Amino acid sequence: MTTNESFFYRDKIPFDQFREVIMPGLIKARAAQRRIRIWCAAASTGQEPYSLAMILKEMAAPLAGWRTEIIATDLSNEVLEKARAGLYSQFEVQRGLPIQMLMKYFTQAGDTWQISPEIKAMVQYRPLNLLADFGHLGKFDVVFCRNVLIYFDQETKISVFERLARVTEADGYLVLGAAETVVGLTEVFKPLADRRGLYVPNSAPAKAVGGAFAPLKVVAAAGPR
Repeated sequence: MTTNESFFYRDKIPFDQFREVIMPGLIKARAAQRRIRIWCAAASTGQEPYSLAMILKEMAAPLAGWRTEIIATDLSNEVLEKARAGLYSQFEVQRGLPIQMLMKYFTQAGDTWQISPEIKAMVQYRPLNLLADFGHLGKFDVVFCRNVLIYFDQETKISVFERLARVTEADGYLVLGAAETVVGLTEVFKPLADRRGLYVPNSAPAKAVGGAFAPLKVVAAAGPR
């Protein structure tokens, strides 16, 4: 059974932290490589990865010359097809999507809204079962795995966390849903104080756990936010 509930900028805080904490930290840490990989591990109908893509697009100035990848996976091929189409109803775009982003990155098509080709092209969709091996996806700087582990039993959660740790860079980030935690389950990740839902690998070097979380001032590209 799968639950495909999703909407743009869901719960707001994870996306604020992505913009204000995670990305400034990674821009500093990856200055030499100029590459950032992001995984949305339960992408559903695409609102989460497209929300991240729009944030990255708004950060075009500090990310000029960088390669950013968003890999979005889900168990259901049906929801992935909808995500790839990038076509949403009026109800769907009214759930969490700021009007400025709607007008900037969507085109109305009758009773629906089509996301722009430039945002759609930023996300790669692939079918994946989290209970299967996902090591072939490679390493990621950020993993969004929100509102899916709550449906798993404790043993399965622990297994998924351990495998997520293997694909998360040592100074990378794991983002969980508001009702999810690693506390009491595993020590492969540790929570960040005062950063709800944000975790780092337990092997993260001290400089990543300390310096990266003081938000840096990043000047976004001109345009509505």
